[in-house]
Amino acid sequence: MNQTMKALVGGGITFVIGLVLWQFTGDIETPVVTLTKLGVVLMALGVLEVLYGLYKGVARK
Repeated sequence: MNQTMKALVGGGITFVIGLVLWQFTGDIETPVVTLTKLGVVLMALGVLEVLYGLYKGVARK
């Protein structure tokens, strides 16, 4: 698996985990961080990683 595919798959997985946290952990209280906010951050990081993978794929050709 090359770096482009790793970035795309890793970003997709990160986005899905963030989406699950954002959708289903609204009523869970944690002392340090709100899980819904963590989900939003993970979704943003996932999108950035997917965009980076797409950039690497296009720039390589």
